[in-house]
Amino acid sequence: MKPRHLLLAASVLAMTAAAASAETIRWARAGDSLTLDPHAQNEGPTHTVAHQIYEPLIIRDTSGAFEAALATDWAPKADDPNVWVFNLRQGVKFHDGADMTAEDVVFSFERAKTDDSDMKELLNSIVEIRAVDDYTIEFVTDGPNPILPNNLTNLFIMDKGWTEANNTVKVQDFEGGETTFATTNANGTGPFRLVSREPDVKTVLAQFDGYWGQGQFPLEVTEIVYTPIQNAATRVAALLSGEVDFIQDVPVQDLGRVADADGLVVKTAPQNRVIFFGMNSGDADIANDNVDGKNPFADVRVRRAVNMAINRDAIRQVVMRGQSQPAGMIAPPFVNGWTAEMDGMAATDLETAKGLMQEAGYGDGFSIQLDCPNDRYINDEAICQAAVGMLAQIGITVNLDAKPKAQHFPLINNLETDFYMLGWGVPTYDSEYIFNFLVHTKGDQYGSWNGTRYSNPELDEKIVSLASNTDLAARNATIQEIWDVVQDEVLYIPIHHQVLNWGMKSGVGIEVDPEDQPKFKYFTWQSS
Repeated sequence: MKPRHLLLAASVLAMTAAAASAETIRWARAGDSLTLDPHAQNEGPTHTVAHQIYEPLIIRDTSGAFEAALATDWAPKADDPNVWVFNLRQGVKFHDGADMTAEDVVFSFERAKTDDSDMKELLNSIVEIRAVDDYTIEFVTDGPNPILPNNLTNLFIMDKGWTEANNTVKVQDFEGGETTFATTNANGTGPFRLVSREPDVKTVLAQFDGYWGQGQFPLEVTEIVYTPIQNAATRVAALLSGEVDFIQDVPVQDLGRVADADGLVVKTAPQNRVIFFGMNSGDADIANDNVDGKNPFADVRVRRAVNMAINRDAIRQVVMRGQSQPAGMIAPPFVNGWTAEMDGMAATDLETAKGLMQEAGYGDGFSIQLDCPNDRYINDEAICQAAVGMLAQIGITVNLDAKPKAQHFPLINNLETDFYMLGWGVPTYDSEYIFNFLVHTKGDQYGSWNGTRYSNPELDEKIVSLASNTDLAARNATIQEIWDVVQDEVLYIPIHHQVLNWGMKSGVGIEVDPEDQPKFKYFTWQSS
């Protein structure tokens, strides 16, 4: 973080500290929401802010179980296995006072299915969304979809009238650099309404007096002041000094310092997220290397060599201070399709890796640029720095380019990087989510985060079949077949499963959410 940003963050914290009351929670984390358009980016911190303002039909509690939100109940239609019926909660108001009805739900899902939406892969099996009446919705799917509800926990409902009146029916083209009214304005049904928004500086939310959940949830927080603080030392200092009450990402090097401080606690839990590297294995030639006319990553032997060169245990011990679990696949243990055998840590074997490089014709190595975020994952840039040294041992010279996530993610989406870091959580708790976004050939409705350029039509067919296979044993067998190819082809280089460390004042009551999505309506607050 540049010095002027440090000064700005300190100034903001000083002002918010003065204004805070016992009912205000001052929240900080490394990075900001990328946008307030709830369908534009499928990204954790973006969803976390959206969950305070907007609501989906269903959410998950801290155990991962479904909980009713804007829908009160849901089930397949008795006489048609291709239809799911959702009954909507009545009496729900948007922040501007408008009633929430089935018309808003149909509009929101149709919007989320459009090309610029980053949520469309979740809705590929839906061929029609229809309002039976004001409070009943039917989703018609292309064949029975047994896990449709799993896909809806981050699909937020917008007010059709508000969206049309403000000329923001079209989803923001985030990767194209577009801004719209929905980028910095919001009108949801959630427990908190937007008061002010300064991207990367401060967002203020106030409790919505007309929230349908009044009396059902603690709702002890009446105001949220959210301040992204990229610099780890500044973020911890703000918590230690009392300028903020809650930070989502206590740096691993400061865990003991925070836990031992009077009036502070650290709460820890495994996260539903894997950190990994992606490689452009599909193009015949790539731009960010020093090899003319060829693509080293197109050779599976090079990809296997890279996998063997990464010392995951060293990253766990040195970079992460023990706060990670080395990974051998890009699925967290929470997810259907994960197996301990596939997730067994890939062995570091430099001699075999060097031999593979020699066989592939790269005995003298090559150079490549590694693109890495510096404000999204725990110690993201430090992990990339460690990988630079590890890959040098097999002759790969890595030029590291680390930048904020707002600049990093479009490189992947726009296919402008050949070697990159990414982290992936799985809110559906099913491997289909991973395959739809990361493995299927990149196109209009699938593969939006597949920066590898990998394309396998046979595998694509198997991935698509998962949405309508009601024989769960056969479906799981197909999932295993897909994983066998992903693992054998070394499409990605898994690094580790993240561990969450939330730091907070001892008067703040909340348990760690494995999705890393605190929902402040559940928070309790005790004045110290």
